[in-house]
Formats: sequence, structure tokens, C-alpha cells
Amino acid sequence: MDPTRIDRRCFFRVTALAGGGILLGSYVDPVAEVFGQPVRPAENFIPQAFIRITSDGAVTIIAKNPETGQGVKTMLPMLIAEELDVDWHDVTLEQADLDVSKYGRQRAGGSSATPVNWDPLRQVGAAVRQMLIAAAAQTWGVSPSECETSSGSVLHRPSDRALGYGQLAATAATLTPPELDAVPLKDPANYKLIGHSTSGVDNAAIVVGKQSYGIDLEIPGLRYAVFEKCPVFGGKPLTANLETIKRLPGVRHAFIVESDDERSYTRARGRLSGLAGGVAIVADTWWQAQSARQSLQVEWDEGRFADQNSDDLARQADELSQQPPAFTLRSDGDAESTLPDAATVVEAAYSYPFIAHASLEPQNCTAHYKTDGSLEIWAPTQAPQDGLPLVSSVLGVPEEKITIHLELMGGAFGRRLVNDYMVEAAWISKVVGDRVKLLWTREDDMRHDFYRPGGFQYLSGGLDAAGTLVAWRNHFVSFGEGERFASRADLPPNEFPAGFVPNYAVHATLIPLGAPTGSLRAPRSNALAWVSQSFIDELAHAAGADPVQFKLDLLGEPRMVTDDAGRDVYDAARMRGVVKLAAEKSGWGSRRLPTDTAMGIAFQFDHRGYVAEVAEVSVDSAKRVRVNKVWAAVDVGRQIINPTGARAQVEGAIIDGLSELMAQEITFERGRTVQSNLHQFPMVRLAQAPSEIEAHFRITDNPPTGLGEPALPPILPAVCNAIFASTGTRIRSLPLVKHGFRWA
Repeated sequence: MDPTRIDRRCFFRVTALAGGGILLGSYVDPVAEVFGQPVRPAENFIPQAFIRITSDGAVTIIAKNPETGQGVKTMLPMLIAEELDVDWHDVTLEQADLDVSKYGRQRAGGSSATPVNWDPLRQVGAAVRQMLIAAAAQTWGVSPSECETSSGSVLHRPSDRALGYGQLAATAATLTPPELDAVPLKDPANYKLIGHSTSGVDNAAIVVGKQSYGIDLEIPGLRYAVFEKCPVFGGKPLTANLETIKRLPGVRHAFIVESDDERSYTRARGRLSGLAGGVAIVADTWWQAQSARQSLQVEWDEGRFADQNSDDLARQADELSQQPPAFTLRSDGDAESTLPDAATVVEAAYSYPFIAHASLEPQNCTAHYKTDGSLEIWAPTQAPQDGLPLVSSVLGVPEEKITIHLELMGGAFGRRLVNDYMVEAAWISKVVGDRVKLLWTREDDMRHDFYRPGGFQYLSGGLDAAGTLVAWRNHFVSFGEGERFASRADLPPNEFPAGFVPNYAVHATLIPLGAPTGSLRAPRSNALAWVSQSFIDELAHAAGADPVQFKLDLLGEPRMVTDDAGRDVYDAARMRGVVKLAAEKSGWGSRRLPTDTAMGIAFQFDHRGYVAEVAEVSVDSAKRVRVNKVWAAVDVGRQIINPTGARAQVEGAIIDGLSELMAQEITFERGRTVQSNLHQFPMVRLAQAPSEIEAHFRITDNPPTGLGEPALPPILPAVCNAIFASTGTRIRSLPLVKHGFRWA
């Protein structure tokens, strides 16, 4: 391309192709535009990749991100529709396929959808609205400043004229798009959609069982596959009774899949880099494939982790805690010399288990490798843009010949950030040259997860004579190699209370691990908050202080804590705000409670969100636990986009955290995962959930951020702190069932 021939419309096209998020000029033929050929308006106005307006006025908005149940398929189009100025009931939503050249980042994870898309998607809607206004003004021969929009129409009030968006589509398609950064955005006071509760677009179909998920996908000529992997992580198949399997009813193919490296997983970096070894069986029905699997006999090379056991890992951690740490993560002041001189020293050892994601829908993927060398994939994945280069690399298929359709997910929680099941389905399809649907069993899902890593923390805290925390030391024993942590097994150097204790030291020692680890809802924070907030509660009681006041004193005066590079990492004022709000709404210190009932409080900064939670908990003499009520105070900035969805995220995160708290644990024996299904990894049932959860949003003048994760971490320590207040029993290891507790 000759850069001198590219005008603004083509510039938008080119920047999108280079990976930008906005494809404002996608309705323009790029070849015609660059070489100066005339451009005819499209019959259906497509002013950019996210919106289609047809001549009859029908508006379709494209939902670009994968939907995991977090409501993003509703929330992101709301941003566009608000600034486009169309009524929600007149909008049709369509799920996008993977196409980063049009949509930019397409990913569900890290509570990132709101902060990444808040400005760009509103600008998309506003830019299209400006083009429609310009088209109407041109049609009427008036100034655009005399025109306004309302409910899918452009109005000229001086002459009492109106034109629907559909009537203006063809004309608008000929206009030069405005600069996105310059388009005026609505005053929040005039929002009709943003800030107003909106039901999820798929809710009606979900509640009557009509919604289709990845697991439901059916296409003509489909074959069904199962994939048997070594029960020991890193193991490889040597031989299998394939000829016997091939003779079983309905079986079309059975073959060994060679792994290209050990578990195809870089443990220290948490990256899937290839294809795990195993045995694939393809049949006419999934039941035939799964039935044949029961007769499968495989000789495995179990690799170097075949002797790894959870009990041994715990003993090793205790032994290492008595030795000098391997390396230091952070050191402020002089914790080592301050602790012995403190008026009161509290020491405690905390440990937390590995946890599986256990999404309701097991992993699955449908793939069709075609005779022309192209590949079509239907995948319920959180990270399709990561799956594309992975599949391309493993199969040797150019990325431009791979199409990935985004399927609705029945839960994910971070598990579907890893695309191992996508690679497996694609590989099997290429080998058999047919349409193949791979479906894991619940046992596959539980025993071949990328687990939330367990960990061990050996803590010492020093209080002065006034009860002020003056020293904090932590020997963190975790998993990894050398000084490189396994995925999500680290403790960030800025993790609270770093920066708030004058003498603060965190050291670490790592243990090699066979099991792969990865992100689980609120990665790191889901475990680290339980430890730090429980230990801070211990310190508060040791100081004879009210836990709320002790936390406020620890946070100190409102200030911004920065890292070594001078970047803002923790806003004490925002955290103080949610702690005070949670205490106020719960009636902390002023409510009269039964003798078996107490309250606990905890807070956490996670994924840009500040959250404090108070739990009211009853514990009877038989150690039956009932979480009566939870108050959550949440600060995620100046705007709650969809209050209904926001409350659902807070409530769901709290209930999810309660499941982790009570009974969830993954253990290993002989390198194998012991737990196989939900009977060994139970979820909170409806009768066990809190009777009430109050979500209170503290609005602050900060950019809006996400809500999928921040509300989970505080609930675990809040409940444990309440259990201590009620019973005097301090919980220092999870899950609670290990200590004789159970749900009431």
C-alpha cells in the first residue's frame, strides 16, 4: 500500500487489521478505497464491525467477547446501544466469531471487559450516531447542530421532521467516519440503558432449557470422540489394545496421540505449548466412544512425578519452613530485628489446598478439518485468540485458514483460559479427516484440570505496646522451580499489607510440582486474602482491638501506595471507604446477636476492585455452620453499567467462595488426582447459601472496572473470622470439613 493514498476511512481499516479494537470503516472495500475506485454504499449499512443497521431500521449489535455466564454478552452491547441512542427492545444481539482484526481483544478473564471496553465501545456507538445525524442533516439541508436523536431516529425539531436510522443507512455509509476520540459522549445524567437493570439476553432461553452451549452443538455428519490421558501428570502412552477397541460397536478410529513435550505445559510460566499424549477413540455416538473406553488398556510411562503425594508435599513444606528461605520477595525496614523486640508477637502457620474449577459444563470442543486444509472450530473458550496460534502451531495450519466460533459456556472460572481441549479436538479431527466433537467426562475435567495452586505461609506479626502492627514476616512455601513460581502460585510483592507495615518481609521457597496450575476466579487473591485477612484478625484480637478499627488503623490515612516504579498500586482511601460502608450497613458493633452467632469482616483489593464483606455466622455445638447474611461493600468506580448483572456477580462470587471454604480440596496420591467427581468436591446447595446477601456499591470518581472476581476473596476470611468470634477456634487450614465443621 502507498501510505499517501490512505485516507481516514482506510486508516481505520488498516489500524484494525494491525490489531486495534475499532473497525470503524469496515463497510468500505479496502482495495477500492486504497486504489481510488468508486465506493458504492452497502445495501445494509455496516458502519463498523459492531453494528448493522438495515434499511428497515433493524439494529444488530455484535457481542465481541466470550460469554461465560458473567453477563458480558448483555453488558458490552449496552454500551454501544446507549451512545447509539436506540431502544434496547429494538436491538438484536449476535455473538461474534473470533476476529481480532475487527473486534480487538476477545477474551473473558481478569474482570477486564469493563475497563478494556468502557471508552472504546461507547465511542463506537457515538461515532455511528454522529454519522446518522450528518446523513439526516445532509438530507434536509440543515446544520447537524440542529439535529438530535431519540430511540433510533434523527429529529429536526425546528421543522418537526424525523428520519429513522434505517432510512439514513445508505447515505450515512458514504460519509467519512469521525475521529473516535473526538466524538461527544452522553452526559451520564441522560443515560437510558447504562446504570439501569437489564435482564441477560439469554436468560429466558436458559431458564426453560432451550439455550445451546458448546456441549449441545450438533452439525451434520458429526463423529464423537473421547481422549484418555495418563492419570499421572506428565505421563505418556507407550502401547494400547487399539485393535480390540476398533472392533467394538460404532468405533471408527482408535489411535495413540504422541505428546510433543511433558504434559505440553510449561509449569513455571503456566502456558500450554502443545498437545498432551493420550489415546483417542472416535465413534458414531459419544456413548459408544465412552463405552469402548472402558475396555481400553494402556501402558503408560508415568514420568518423574509418579511418586508425588499431598501428604509428602505438606511435610516438605513444614521442613522447609524451619530452614532459611531460598529467596526474598520484598523487604521493607528490618522485620527480623524488630520482631524479637515487639511487645507482642503472634506466630501462625496457614495452608490452603489445590482447587479444581469444576464448571458445570465439562470441557468440550467440535472441530472440522477439511480437505482443503482449512479448519473450523466451535469452542466454549475464554481465550479464543490464544487458542488460534496454539492450534496453528501444533497442527501446522496457517492461522488465516482457521475459523473459531465462540460458543456459550456453562461456567469457566478461569479453566477455559487454557485451550488444551481445543487442541485435542482439532488434532483428532485432522487425523480422522472428519467432523469430530470431543467431550470430556466429569472425571476427565476433575483429574486433568489446571488447578488453583495450594500453598503454605509461616507468619510472624509484631505489635508494639499500643497494639500497633510494627512488623510482619512471612516465609511463603509454594510451588515452582528455583525462583520461578508455578502459574498463579506466587505472592505479588505489593500484596497487602505490603506498604502498610514499616518492617515487612516476605521470603519464599519453592517445591517442584507435577500438577499443572492456573487461574481460578480471583487468581492468587482467592487464597492470599484468606491468609492475610485471617492473620490480621488474629493480630487485632491479640491487640485487644476491634477488628474493624484495627483494619482502619492499619490502612492509615487516605493515601496512594505506589510500587518501585512509582505506579499507583493501592488506594487506601477507597479501601477505607468500603470497610466503613460494610461496617455501617451490617450494624457492626451495635447489633445484638444470639450467643452462637458472631460477625467477621475482611477486605481485599483484587482485579482493580475494592471490596469489604461482613458475614454473620452461626455455629452450633455440633459444629454446624450457617452463614445467615453477608454485607458486601464494593468500589469499582463511577459507574455500575448493569445493576442486575452487578449484583449477580457479587452474589455468585460470595457463594462460589463459600463452596471453596467448606469442602473443596484436590489431593494427589502417586501423582494422581484423588477426587473424581462432585461427590468428592461438593458445591454449596441452595439451602446452605446465605439467607440474604446485600451488595452495596460505593460510587467513586474512578474509571469503571470489572466485577467477576473482586467479591470472592473476602468471604472466606470473613466467615472464618466470624467462626473464631463465635467459637474461639481459629481456622488456619482449609477446607473447614478438615476441622469437623459442616453446613447446618
